[in-house]
Amino acid sequence: MIDEITDETFDTRVLKNEKPVLVDFRAEWCGPCQMLGPELEKIAASRPDLDVVGVDVDKAPFSAADYGITSIPAVLLFRNGAEAGRTVGFMSADRLLSTLGL
Repeated sequence: MIDEITDETFDTRVLKNEKPVLVDFRAEWCGPCQMLGPELEKIAASRPDLDVVGVDVDKAPFSAADYGITSIPAVLLFRNGAEAGRTVGFMSADRLLSTLGL
């Protein structure tokens, strides 16, 4: 299960994390977001060198706004507290990792 983070926990779980972090900006009502969930679970299970977290844009509007999220699902890669890559839309785990250079 991927941990859901909030506006209050974003800084600690993402920006101050020593590991690279994949952040899945999503919403419960979003069909492609639901399809992407199992792909992210695969990544979380197979890549202990990465943290994978989810942000519900309806419950964490400030985090979504801070990173200009206008389309979901959006997966952002963070390294050393800074955005290092971004994808938008559904894609397989392998394609997602490849697109982000992982």
